[in-house]
Amino acid sequence: MARFIIRGGRPVSGVFRPGGNKNAALPMLAASVLTDEPVVLENIPCIEDVESMLDILDDLGVAIVRDDQRLTLNAASLKKTRLNATLCHRVRSSILFAGPLSARHGSALIYPPGGDVIGRRRLDTHFSGLRSLGFTIRYGKGYAFKRSQPRGAALWLDEAGVTATENLIMTAVLVPGSTVIYHAACEPHVQDLCRLLLAMGARIEGIGTNRLTIDGVERLHGATYRVQDDPVEICSYIVAAAITGGRLTVPISTDMLEHLVPMKRVFSKIGITCRISADGSLDSTQPRRRIIKPDFGDHIPSIADGIWPAFPSDLMSIAIVAATQSEGTALFFERLFESRMYFVDRLISMGARIVQCDPHRIVVMGPAQLQGCRLSSPDIRAGMALVLAALCARGDSVIENAQIIDRGYEKIERKLTDLGADIRREE
Repeated sequence: MARFIIRGGRPVSGVFRPGGNKNAALPMLAASVLTDEPVVLENIPCIEDVESMLDILDDLGVAIVRDDQRLTLNAASLKKTRLNATLCHRVRSSILFAGPLSARHGSALIYPPGGDVIGRRRLDTHFSGLRSLGFTIRYGKGYAFKRSQPRGAALWLDEAGVTATENLIMTAVLVPGSTVIYHAACEPHVQDLCRLLLAMGARIEGIGTNRLTIDGVERLHGATYRVQDDPVEICSYIVAAAITGGRLTVPISTDMLEHLVPMKRVFSKIGITCRISADGSLDSTQPRRRIIKPDFGDHIPSIADGIWPAFPSDLMSIAIVAATQSEGTALFFERLFESRMYFVDRLISMGARIVQCDPHRIVVMGPAQLQGCRLSSPDIRAGMALVLAALCARGDSVIENAQIIDRGYEKIERKLTDLGADIRREE
């Protein structure tokens, strides 16, 4: 168990260089078992969820060579397709091995995955799609997948689930015939996975849309690919600078600018804006007075998450903390997960003016002077939100269960300290 000790009131300022996208890296690690040739991944974030996936690969017999944030993975020495139950329980993305292992090696046994407790996270879409592609599934102590009569198919997903879409893409690339996935998730990290698979020899059309066409190939080869930067981490640190009165410069690529558009639009509603500087970097200089923009007719704005290109659920907790430090009132509507909002009782104990209407909706009235407090991190994103709240609070805060935040944010105390924050870790 770890804790962060944070003294609030110090501006977060400087040049912030984001790490690789967690949500893109995890399925790419699973994709390495689709070929017996080396897969080289660059810009891999050093976070706990990546470590858990690497432990799974190592247990399966995949050869792993690490050089800082560069990984070389070779599944030619794969010795089994049965995952370790304890390792499965450490990370939700363990389910992403179902499709690649059974498509490439004929079978897979995977135990119920772990992950954040933010509401029901069903696996039905994975199972329905895999059955349609000619795989059998039996459930006992774990999920047993077997390649039976693989064939391309038209898949109509009952929800645009990210991990389900990724699992089915990684399966379909090695299934004979043509597969069309309707209502596919099209988040930036899904697009990034598709581009890695293209580099490995897959045939995928419609990347970036909710209709993907995949023509199966006999085999994939190795590739070298750079994971895109993490837009959630970028926005988290921009909020840290904004609510502490600091200024952040973030070097980013042109592609990342496009991925940030839905996020920038929502954050501008709660008074946090960014501009593009002459060198192409994001400049987070904020006005001294941040105001929540009312809807037309002076109505209270509603900020809701949804499937891409809507505002991502992973940033809902961060946006709520930002709103507590802006002038005005906003309704936040969490559409996807019924337990995502439960962390707000911690913000209320710090002095935030929040009314929880039901499990999905809260009203935030700002600004509020937050007070340092002893808190506990319930999940990755809420944990980061509590770190941000502590950074702008008066006095000292202690955030218990901090190791959960490590699952999604790389070297958080080091990065924040380099930007001027007063934060230290105790084990």
